Amino acid sequence: PPAAPRLLPDPLPPSDPVRIVIPAVAIDAPLTGLGLDATGTLLPPPATKPELAGWYADGTSPGAAGTAVVTGHVDSPKGPAVFYRLGALTPGAQVSVVRKDGRTARFTVDAVEVYAKNRFPDKKVYGGSGRPELRLITCGGAWSEKTGYQANTVVYASLSSVT
Repeated sequence: PPAAPRLLPDPLPPSDPVRIVIPAVAIDAPLTGLGLDATGTLLPPPATKPELAGWYADGTSPGAAGTAVVTGHVDSPKGPAVFYRLGALTPGAQVSVVRKDGRTARFTVDAVEVYAKNRFPDKKVYGGSGRPELRLITCGGAWSEKTGYQANTVVYASLSSVT
């Protein structure tokens, strides 16, 4: 017999996220709100706090309908940072986002992609299906002393349960 369709949870109302937990790559980190710079580019979390991940505070909150965006540094002058192992995630891995309202939005990784910074697909990354989705973004690719990392690692995930 065919497999039963997976029941998707209803979108949650907006609530600020406070922590992200990704057991498969040993991430358990606090979240801070992030804004945009003058050019409309998402600001990264403070470089002085490499253990901190950030979410786009004027966008969708994780678990609500739409695409929520969480970023973190891959490394710092002191060594590995919060999203150092993000690129090792594989489809099926679980990502939990603890929210201020006491609920936890659990996402399942659908895909992990690496994009050259000069070919970053904004619409694919920031767009969505209208369902609750999550994007995790960090630097990746080769390192250049002059221009920094040459690519971004993007994890695509969709809401799979709520507790």
